[in-house]
Amino acid sequence: MFDSERSRLIRDLDKLSFDYVPEKLVHREAQMSSLRMLFRPVLEAGRSSTAFLIGSVGTGKTATAKRFCLDMRRHAQEAGVPMDHHIVNCRRNSSDSSVLLSLIRHYDPGYPDRGFSVAEMLKSVKLHVEKRAEHLIVVLDEVDVLIRKGATDIIYQLSRFNEERSNSNSSLSLIMVSQDYVLDRIDPASLSSFRRANCINFGRYQRDELLDIVSGRAEEAMHPGRVRDDSLELMADIASEWGDARFVIEMLERSAMIAEDEAAAEVDAEHVRAAKAMVYSVVTESKLAELDRHHMLTLLAVARSIKGDAYVNTGQAEKAYALACEEYNERPRKHTQFWTYLRTLSDQGLLVTSVRGDPEGGRTTYISLPDMPAKVLRGKVEELLRDSS
Repeated sequence: MFDSERSRLIRDLDKLSFDYVPEKLVHREAQMSSLRMLFRPVLEAGRSSTAFLIGSVGTGKTATAKRFCLDMRRHAQEAGVPMDHHIVNCRRNSSDSSVLLSLIRHYDPGYPDRGFSVAEMLKSVKLHVEKRAEHLIVVLDEVDVLIRKGATDIIYQLSRFNEERSNSNSSLSLIMVSQDYVLDRIDPASLSSFRRANCINFGRYQRDELLDIVSGRAEEAMHPGRVRDDSLELMADIASEWGDARFVIEMLERSAMIAEDEAAAEVDAEHVRAAKAMVYSVVTESKLAELDRHHMLTLLAVARSIKGDAYVNTGQAEKAYALACEEYNERPRKHTQFWTYLRTLSDQGLLVTSVRGDPEGGRTTYISLPDMPAKVLRGKVEELLRDSS
């Protein structure tokens, strides 16, 4: 699709990927400076360090952690210090054993996924690090999912990794990345490694900051002069409602693709407006794709029953769930299991539940959708359900 003859607008599609990390992150200099200060002991004395990065979606937490680890490894190499890093996505690896499995497979891709206890797996990680006499930085991305599921022992184990090491030239440092402040949910022993000074906050980007981000990404990804300045400004204006860098980068990608499909000479404001109509959080889309059918059916029920309202109560949502199950030839689960589905979806940030008083003096649980229009969510879940049939 993006052959050199047709791609008159997009020069390098990879530069529009969320996995791409620019050599320099604009408007995150303060956070990078804080990380460098916290991790000086790793390079200068071989000691471990910790950091807790906190901020909402699209505020550059993961990108900053990646850029920092890459920069640290480069500086360590120049200083002759063996260093490595590994990033664990805790949404996909939401248990102690799966986090450790990800770490072991960083060194041994063929390591089996069954048959070993957590203690044995932790020992294996230590052996790999000590054998290489290296300093390993572990990034637990979206660690709030891990903590909400109660899998906090791994945080304690990793934060105490260096206490029983046999090789003083090896160490493990820990960076945790979260949308919410969840340190109050971990045990005091683990919390002692994450003092208040170790917390680095990431605020939402302002409009002009988003303009700098999208302009820089356009310069790297697009052919020169193929995106109008007023188009970039419109993207920044639209994304400023959320302060989300991911959103503005996706706006650029979708706008460019629409313009490519129309064989346009440049990306103009009409392409941006068309992209706005179809863009929603890619983070949310990836979460949806990982759900099983009954979690999807629960989310579909909420999207259908909430319609244009801000909230729907759980009774209405459960009735819609039963109808959705019938439509997709699934047996509806009992009331307690439906509540479990709601809690899981809430933990993943796909919906929000709140308890409020009702006119009869009782308490009712209401559900809202935080970051995607119900109509868009309904269409996406229906598409995923059809594809999984």
